Amino acid sequence: MPDSQPQPPANPGGDATPPAAVPGDGALVLCGARLADGRTVDVRLSGGHIEAVGTAGSLAPGPRVDLSGYLLLPAPAEPHGHGATALTAEADGPVSYAAEDVQRRATEAALLQLGHGATALRCHVRIGDVQGLRSLEAVLQARRTLRGLTDLTAVAVPRLLTGAAGADGLALLRDAVKMGAAVGGCPDLDPDPTGFAETALDLAAEYGCPVDLHTDGSDPARLARLAAMAGGLRPGVTLGPCGGLARLPRDLAVRAAGQLAAAGVTVVCLPQGDCGTLEQRGARVSRCAPVRLLRAAGVRVAAGSGALRDAANPVGRGDPLEAAFLLASHGELRPEEAYEAVSGWARAAMGLPRVRVEAGFPAELLAVRGERIEGVLSMAYSRLVVHKGRVVARTSAVREYCDGSAAAALELPRQSSRGGGEPS
Repeated sequence: MPDSQPQPPANPGGDATPPAAVPGDGALVLCGARLADGRTVDVRLSGGHIEAVGTAGSLAPGPRVDLSGYLLLPAPAEPHGHGATALTAEADGPVSYAAEDVQRRATEAALLQLGHGATALRCHVRIGDVQGLRSLEAVLQARRTLRGLTDLTAVAVPRLLTGAAGADGLALLRDAVKMGAAVGGCPDLDPDPTGFAETALDLAAEYGCPVDLHTDGSDPARLARLAAMAGGLRPGVTLGPCGGLARLPRDLAVRAAGQLAAAGVTVVCLPQGDCGTLEQRGARVSRCAPVRLLRAAGVRVAAGSGALRDAANPVGRGDPLEAAFLLASHGELRPEEAYEAVSGWARAAMGLPRVRVEAGFPAELLAVRGERIEGVLSMAYSRLVVHKGRVVARTSAVREYCDGSAAAALELPRQSSRGGGEPS
């Protein structure tokens, strides 16, 4: 990588290999890539954007990357991460919130997700308690370190905002917004959920920043009040993970979905399961929000990963394609829509420009070995990630079988390595 860019860990995801060096400002041609519509094309990138898309072999020579056998897609984005607490499930003793530890975790989690294809990440960060703003400051430092590799934004999550106990939380939230964070939090945990939401929305309107709140969504009256307050707020309001909507009687869920749609609220679901911010007590029933129902009502729905190997979930890949796979496999969305939930719809929820594999659009791309969306959601091992027109991550998977007469007779396909360890 150029000297001006931070050098990521050599192997943050377990199987990532450094991408080929590509000039940061020059043109780059992605050759022989297959698009979702079945065409095979060359794509020229320049200045962080897609400059041209032409038939295979039609674009002028220059630095090139051979994507034969790969499906080229708009890059995913991660709209709901918890980088400050990620990768702590196996910690010996209490989790450290020293600035350097939080920064390391946030950086490692972002690189892990980047390796899977997410070129933008929204990270929810606790503020208040004994940490004050230190965790947020560490995440913002990680954002500076990662500049040029991935776009990391932060959402400040206070515990309380109402009453005498919430005064400190409100003051910290105001400071966090001035530092560049979006307004977050969990109204469900405040003694006055409506007051919490009203305070958060008022502060966001004052500073013109996004709002991204945690809620289980199991209280239809509370959702109705929140939707009524959120209507028309710009740049917009996001709620998640709203798993409780799936536990409501259908008529109540449909009515709540209609209210959210009318208010222009976006829902970020977590197909993997709820995250720890909701702090549910007792037996936990993790359910994904009813995506098909929400979409039928006209609600904008994106999908995220949520917890990543922390106290809320000891496992997790941080892989947007896994979230899409789960939506498709559970019948909530068709495979193409499921991928859109982690790419186009996720980017829209984060206020990012739309990406299409067409001239003029941002060069935020993911190439995955395979021919169709259904295949890459099922077995997406080899990937190449492009951020701002530059190859920033590559994962190469090699699969080989021992020699056998059955495989030879049937001429079964296999992956093998050729020069440089690249997938064939």
